Amino acid sequence: MSLIEKLYLPFFEASDWHQAVMTTQGWVTILTLALLECLLSVDNAVVLAAQTKSLPDKKDQHHALIYGMWGAYLFRFIAIGLGTYLMNFWGVKALGAAYLVWMSLHFFYEQRHPKDGPQPKTLAKPKQTHFWRTVASIEALDIVFSVDSILAALAIDNNPVIVLIGGCLGILAMRFVAQIITDFITKVPELEVMAYALIFIIAVKLALSLPQIGIEVPNWAFSLIVALAFLITWLVHQRRAAHGQQQKRGF
Repeated sequence: MSLIEKLYLPFFEASDWHQAVMTTQGWVTILTLALLECLLSVDNAVVLAAQTKSLPDKKDQHHALIYGMWGAYLFRFIAIGLGTYLMNFWGVKALGAAYLVWMSLHFFYEQRHPKDGPQPKTLAKPKQTHFWRTVASIEALDIVFSVDSILAALAIDNNPVIVLIGGCLGILAMRFVAQIITDFITKVPELEVMAYALIFIIAVKLALSLPQIGIEVPNWAFSLIVALAFLITWLVHQRRAAHGQQQKRGF
């Protein structure tokens, strides 16, 4: 029972809730985590939405997404409580930082070395399945897809309330505006590059917090880095768009 208290009692601490919802920095971090969740999970949300197409009834499709969303919230609660506790051990932090570095470098490697052969652009139409089987499939996929974003969020802030609210807002956005966000990232593809660059910075932040180094990067500094990253990304996008227009006029 004491272990359960250690894992999940912080979710009910008044001080953690005050830091999360009664301070400007808390809300800035929450919004940062929600944005990161959206950027990292946009493709996953499309896959989850496609799973519901196996249900012939529109009402069942809607209910499957709702049940899936509540299941995602429950998993976030369980995983964040466990992750917050495990992050107290420096070995887990080191492994987490190494994994985030690998994830970031793997993305950029694939950008420079794309796989040969045509890649499918659309998902095959799923076969019709039972309602609860579809819900279970959505839950299983969400668990697999959410590991990266949960680890990245815990590397940004160790307040479980902030991480939970940020993750839940991101899930809510992805469930209902997935197509809008997908279209936006398609128009501004530099955002995906920015997201994985931030993952690398988050890995560095986590590594610096190891007791052998002992450097804590404050959340306000990371939020400033995120704001600068968005600004630089937008400027790069505008410059490339202008260059593309010039090339078109040249022809």
